[in-house]
Amino acid sequence: MIRKELLELLYEAASIQRWNDHIRPEHFTELDKQAHKMVYAYVLAKIEEADHGTVIDWQRLIEGGLFEFLHRIVLTDIKPPVYYKLMAEKGEQLNNWVLEKLKDKVSNLQVDLLAMMKEYYFTSDRVSHEKRILKAAHYLATDWEFKIIYRLNEGLYGLEDTRASIANQIEEHYDLAGVQKLALGKKTSNFLDLVGQLRFQQRWAQSPRVPKTSVMGHMLIVAMISYLCSIELNACPKRIYNNYFAGLFHDLPEVLTRDIVSPVKRSGPGIEDIIKEIEHRQLEERIFPLLPVEWHDELRYFTDDEFASKITENRQILHVGSEEISKHYNHNQYNPLDGEVIKACDQLAAYIETFLSISHGIKSYHLEEGNRQLYNRYKNEMIAGINFGQLFSYFEV
Repeated sequence: MIRKELLELLYEAASIQRWNDHIRPEHFTELDKQAHKMVYAYVLAKIEEADHGTVIDWQRLIEGGLFEFLHRIVLTDIKPPVYYKLMAEKGEQLNNWVLEKLKDKVSNLQVDLLAMMKEYYFTSDRVSHEKRILKAAHYLATDWEFKIIYRLNEGLYGLEDTRASIANQIEEHYDLAGVQKLALGKKTSNFLDLVGQLRFQQRWAQSPRVPKTSVMGHMLIVAMISYLCSIELNACPKRIYNNYFAGLFHDLPEVLTRDIVSPVKRSGPGIEDIIKEIEHRQLEERIFPLLPVEWHDELRYFTDDEFASKITENRQILHVGSEEISKHYNHNQYNPLDGEVIKACDQLAAYIETFLSISHGIKSYHLEEGNRQLYNRYKNEMIAGINFGQLFSYFEV
């Protein structure tokens, strides 16, 4: 079972400020950077598959992203030059210290996550396509931030050295087809730039809240919890892949429509359907044209009826329950996706957001009412054998 301490740890990244010795946008957080990094990783891996015929172990990519995320949280706000120097000289000691800090938080899962993390941390970067893709994604997401930072800090001592260092690291990964394509600054680069705007869209915009989280950061939280739930379900690799990336992209339309709060969606009969239609049209007209045609069906699978559990059989999409997927369709050939689980993870993420703020003494009618409604909705909920009631009970106010 997923531990409360692990879920709380994920949110610590929302309080870690990036570039905090520079003039920067408010709430330029580690959580948002890691979320953007995983979108970059998806794009780079898809291009690598298509252009170089590389076989990507997508589960290792997803897990690597999670393990690097946890590593960064534990080591908190060490400046990059110092961090890399420490890792070069004392990497083994630092990794062991991180594992010790995480040991209790990642216990009680269906898999030995601690052993998987240990193997990942102590394996060389150069032996894995997935690690190289994640490292390239890391520097590309950093570069996206730095272009904003640069404009605000032009002339600051050391800024040109930082720019050169980031450029050199990106050049180290120029053998990746996606890095070359993104360097052109064309369609796919525009997609990643557009997605990056979700970093500036605040969740619960009508209410003061601590820590503040963006739509982008929320998407990664949902993806990571969806992965952990998939592990609990003993999900096949394709089911893990679908659940993670459907979680990561579930709010993608909001880059065009902004975060429309639930009371507005439910304010009248048919309103939610109209909003869905607008979101669908915006995706088709403005986002999909920025990506290769071959990816469109997969992204539709992730974003159309994103909270419906489904499989693909005889090239037809069929809606089936997550419990039925576990019993009969938990095989790669059925392309299973647990929309019910992703929805519960989305609601759990929102519930934890209310809990954390209320616990910090920052409360409002919207937060307290949202907290109450979400708890009452899920306090006894069991989905495909996952006890969401217990997960929600961890954060009862």
